[in-house]
Amino acid sequence: MQAGGDRELQAKNYLEKHRIMELLNYLTSALLFFRPEKPREYLISILERLRIAKITGVAFPFFMDHSNIVSMFEMMDTSEKGTVSFARYREGLKTLGLLNEDEVLKDDGHVITLEKFRSEVNKRTEKIWSAF
Repeated sequence: MQAGGDRELQAKNYLEKHRIMELLNYLTSALLFFRPEKPREYLISILERLRIAKITGVAFPFFMDHSNIVSMFEMMDTSEKGTVSFARYREGLKTLGLLNEDEVLKDDGHVITLEKFRSEVNKRTEKIWSAF
């Protein structure tokens, strides 16, 4: 029984070390957000761009361009005030695969603007890609 537990622990450690679950979560979120006609080719292209960025040192690919971020923000901003609540902001980051389930964000009581949301999406995306 112990051998199975060791294998499970080794697998868990491997996945954590290489941040595989984060990568898969982000890829799945991007896939569901963009819903490409050819999902396999889309995923391959993301991984290929990531590989090239890593090898050449060019900027990591951002798959959420400005118009996508604006669209996401507008979906969250149902009152059309140009701001969203902290709860919607947190859920938006989760939806995009940019917030871990166990991660705690501090709510400073301020509403979130498009610029803050865009900045956080780009910062978190770069952090994810740079880890791979």
